[in-house]
Amino acid sequence: MGKIIGIDISKQVFDVSFLDNNVWKHQVLKNNLSGFEKLLNVVEKEDLVIMEASGSYYLSLADYLYSRGISVVVENPLSIKRYSQSRLKRAKTDKADSKIIAEYGKKNLDELSLWKSESKVCIRIRQIHTRIQMIQKQMSQTYNQLEAFKSSGFLDEKLEIEIKKTIEHLHKGKAVLESEIERLALEEFGETIDCLTSIPGIGMKTAVMLIVITDNFKKFEHYKQLIAFVGFSPRIFESGSSVRGRSSICKMGKSQIRKLLYVCSWSAKRWNKKCKEMYERLIKNGKAERVAKIALANKLLKQAFAIGKKKEKYREDFC
Repeated sequence: MGKIIGIDISKQVFDVSFLDNNVWKHQVLKNNLSGFEKLLNVVEKEDLVIMEASGSYYLSLADYLYSRGISVVVENPLSIKRYSQSRLKRAKTDKADSKIIAEYGKKNLDELSLWKSESKVCIRIRQIHTRIQMIQKQMSQTYNQLEAFKSSGFLDEKLEIEIKKTIEHLHKGKAVLESEIERLALEEFGETIDCLTSIPGIGMKTAVMLIVITDNFKKFEHYKQLIAFVGFSPRIFESGSSVRGRSSICKMGKSQIRKLLYVCSWSAKRWNKKCKEMYERLIKNGKAERVAKIALANKLLKQAFAIGKKKEKYREDFC
């Protein structure tokens, strides 16, 4: 193993920090091809580069390094933040952050997973989905504004027409983007979608989301990794003999796919044999409805992982 290089990246630039003969080295490079090429002057094949998943700013650099055979790790920003807090670090600068990232990498070296370049279609679908979420927020804000104006007892007629046209325009734009996601997904991942939607409870939207977050089920080697990534892993709240809090799920993962899977569980408890058996058993044992449905969502994830990996259709005796 060579150097461990920490990178704090933003839209315009990225800070690079690493130890060289027990001396910290630091430089700032532009977040473009010119900066990427300059970074290669200090990065060697045996080095490990660690950065945070900062929006989409890291993607180009991570992809560039990966294509040149450099080992790259992309970590959850919350993990690094917690590490920084545990070290009682007070400085909050890009230089200090890049150093913390490098220190975090050295401390957790055995637990890090190497990043792999995603398919361009998955990246496109994710970007379109992010745009749809923004449009949905704009629609809600505009509709709420319209209702607020109406509740005031007076609303200019021309303004009402303009607001309704805006809502209609946003709705049409959202529909166009949703159709584009479906088209891209079916063209690139038609076989996987066909297999996933054979699972009772899993629909088109959930199947596409699962494919995108797993890069067509290439990102994870075990279903428990996917469950942890999504955020359905249980979190135990205990300390000593007196503190016994109620266990809950860890919500550090992807909220959108959690919502979709929770909705899917409503259908799965009726039509998915294994899920139905699990639901009836949990309710009989006195578990709350919400707890039972989270368990079903986990079961659906396990089924989806096995089917997505093997590219097989659902069977009643599956998982």
